[in-house]
Amino acid sequence: MNDRRTRHDVRVVDYRPHHHESFRALNLAWITKYFAVEDADRKALDDPLHNILEPGGAIFMAEVDGESVGTCALMKCPDGAYELAKMAVAPSAQGRGVGRALGEAALTRARALGAPRVELLSNTILAPALTLYRSLGFVEVPLPKTDYRRANIKMVLELSPSDPRNGIRI
Repeated sequence: MNDRRTRHDVRVVDYRPHHHESFRALNLAWITKYFAVEDADRKALDDPLHNILEPGGAIFMAEVDGESVGTCALMKCPDGAYELAKMAVAPSAQGRGVGRALGEAALTRARALGAPRVELLSNTILAPALTLYRSLGFVEVPLPKTDYRRANIKMVLELSPSDPRNGIRI
């Protein structure tokens, strides 16, 4: 029997200290597959408590049958916006709605935190990720100077308090 899980099997939970190794490993896997690990990666992945959570951010873990199969973070920006960052899905779980579940959880949290917008940096070789971001309502904007050498695209989703879904297609 072919066990093809759907997003209904995915449980998104808030990061807890026991998730640290999964958070780090999931991200290092995709980064090293396509790019080089950068200083900003090491900072966030080695100490997410001080570099993501304590400044007002959040980390989400996607689990299937208790196994961590995906993750993403919301990093608070100085202007009150949030950056969607460190999104990773294990190859064995890709195509099952894990990325969408994580993205929706992050956007729901950003709205609850009163964020005016959510931004992200990516690279155009990550076509499936960009397709997901566009389906969540993100649009491309000019790329500013960034700490990431690999970033060649910036996307933004403006959050409107009058629309609770604000672009999320369910």
